[in-house]
This record gives sequence, C-alpha cells and structure tokens, in this order.
Amino acid sequence: MPRNPYLDVLRLPGAATFSAAGFFARLPMSMVGISTVLMVQALYGSYATAGRVSAVLVVAQAVVAPQIARLVDRAGQQRVMVPMLVTTTAGLLGLAVAAVLGAPEWVLWVLAAVGGASQGSYGSMSRARWSHAVPEAGRLHTAYAWESALDELVFVVGPVLATLLATGVTSWAGLAVAVGVGGAGAAWFLSQRRTEPPVRSGSSPVPTAELAGQPAAVAPPTGSAIRMPGMPLLALVFVGMGVMFGSSDVATVAFAEEQGAKGQAGLVLGCFALGSMLAGLGYGARHWLSPLSRRFAITACALAVGVTLFLLVENLLVLAAVMFVAGIGIAPTLINGNALVQALVAPHQLTEGLTWVGTSLGVGVSVGSWLAGVRIDAAGSHAGFFVTMAGGWACAVLALVALPVLSKKRAYAAADV
Repeated sequence: MPRNPYLDVLRLPGAATFSAAGFFARLPMSMVGISTVLMVQALYGSYATAGRVSAVLVVAQAVVAPQIARLVDRAGQQRVMVPMLVTTTAGLLGLAVAAVLGAPEWVLWVLAAVGGASQGSYGSMSRARWSHAVPEAGRLHTAYAWESALDELVFVVGPVLATLLATGVTSWAGLAVAVGVGGAGAAWFLSQRRTEPPVRSGSSPVPTAELAGQPAAVAPPTGSAIRMPGMPLLALVFVGMGVMFGSSDVATVAFAEEQGAKGQAGLVLGCFALGSMLAGLGYGARHWLSPLSRRFAITACALAVGVTLFLLVENLLVLAAVMFVAGIGIAPTLINGNALVQALVAPHQLTEGLTWVGTSLGVGVSVGSWLAGVRIDAAGSHAGFFVTMAGGWACAVLALVALPVLSKKRAYAAADV
C-alpha cells in the first residue's frame, strides 16, 4: 500500500479529471433540495408546501433514475445522459420561474417531477468509471472512499452556497446556480469518452479478475439489479438514511429561523457533511480485513447513536457540534453500502445497482423532508429533529436485519473492499 493511497488512484489516466467533473456534476445533489425548500417557503410561506414540492422532485428522481441507469449500462453514459441533461435544465429552471410567478402548487409539482426524473446519478456513473479503471479490491475501496469524500464535500459546499444565495441574493438564486454549475460539470463529465466504461451485455462473460477467490461461477443475471438477493434490504437501509438527511435539512432551516439566524442554516448543515467527509477520508485510507457486511452494520449503528444527540440541541452552536459528531458515521456507512452493491450485483448491473441505493436515499430524503415539514408546521423545529432520529435508528435496525443476507456473495461479485 502506498503512503498516500488517494494519490495512487488519482494518478491513473483520466481519473482526476473525471472525478473532478463528477464533483461539479453532482453539486445539485446537495443544492436543489434545500434551494427548493428555501425558495418555495419564502415565496409561498409554508414549510409543508416547500417539503411537498421538494418531495415530488426527489421521488421522481428515485422512480426514474434506476431506469435511466439501466439504459446507461446498455447504451453508454454519454448517449443516454446528454438528452437527460437538457431536460433537467429545462425542468428546474421552469420550476424557478413558476415559483417566482406564483403558479399553483400543482404546476410546481409537474416541473419538479420533470427536473427530478431526468437527473440520473453522476455519483453512480463516476463510481462505475472507477470500477472499470481499478481492478484491485484494495485500490477500489480507496477510490470509493474518495468518491464518498467528494459526496460529503458537495454537502459541505452546497447547502452553504444555496442558503447564502437564497437568503442574501434572491429566493431563486440557489436553484439557478445549482442548475448552471451542475449542468456545466455534467457536460464536462460526459465529454470524457476515454474513461467511460464499456457497455456490457447481460450475456457477456465475467472477467477472470472478478472471479478470483469466489465460488464456482454462475450465469450473470439478466433482470433488474434490485431483484438480486440482498439488494431490496440494502435499499431499505438507504431509505432510512435518506429520511435522516431530508428531515435534518428542513429542521435545521426551521431551527435557524426560530433562532433569528436563518442565513446560518447552510453553515450548520455544512458541519454535518464536514464530519462525514473527514471520517470518510480516514476510513478510506485504511484497508480493512473484517467482513464488509459487518462493518456496514456497525457504522449504521454508530450513525444512529450520533443522531440521538439531537435531543441535546438548544442553540445553533450546539446544533453545529452535534451535526459534526453525528456526521462521522455517514461516509463510512455510504462507502460500505456502495461496496456491498459491488458484491451483490453482476458487473453489467453495476450502474443500475449503485443508482438504486442512491435513489433509495432520495426516496428517504423526500419522505423525511415532507414528514419534517408537517411536524415543524405543527410543533416547531424540534419535532423535525425527532423525524431525523427516527430515520437514523430505522437505518441501524434495517442494517442489522439485513446482515445475514448481505454476508453472502456470488461468483460474479467483486471481493470485499
């Protein structure tokens, strides 16, 4: 193992470039949701309305993104995602214009659905490029950890930028910047054809390296990745984690407003992601020998313990500290979850499998933001944080329930990373 494993993988041809482009391409992942909440709440005066519109956007993405991912696996990233990018841009900009003009809520739902359904998952596509570029399990673990750290950096920068723009410039500025920066990053990412993974049909042979140390080979499956043993339970774990994310976003904005400092909500949310990013970098720099499924369950339980600290929140400073500590469990859980997908699905299903867990996270975000919005309108911001705690503990319980199934692998799966 080199002294700096991250530099080792980033020195691979084209790796640093596609990874950087992927960072900007998925910046909307952390900006669109909170920007929509801030914009709609400011223009329509209701957190519940804002939560519903945001939920429609995320649910649309959750339902359609796996189907887009299957097309990507079959036809290639650029061929599928270029028209999707145009559609996403039109839908989200249309949402901003409609909200400013005071359109009926159902119009916002339609435009949010268009913008969400066409987004795809650039994080999944970036990880698929790593899987193609890095055959060794240990280095792939490092590459996935690097991508998870970028995910968290997105969540450090995105909410802060979105909040500052929405509260300091104009209500729709955060959404507009997310569309512009994300669109440019996506175009840059898709233009890099050299590192785009080749299309694999379901009948293609499994590479010898992927079978090393595995049981006797079985025929690669041809159905959806979500039907693979262990994948439904893994997806449910990510739904619970998403409930935690979505509710914490809305509850933090509401709590900051109650404290008379709404503009600081983004900084507080950044502490959540900062704790996760630092933990992810440390976790990814080490090659672990314990079973991957066991590590996944342990980090999910640690995450649940961390979010329980929301019971202690009394002011913004305490909230920031609690979010930093709670965030430490996020990235390791995400790293392990994405690696489990690699172990559960066949190579030609990888983009779809990664997208399923990503969109399951999105479903949880939408449910969490909606539930938190309803509870906050009824009982204040602390009621929203109870939704966050419920999501964290659901994530831990589901991970423990799934442990026996997630421990099993098949011959076409990658080794533990």
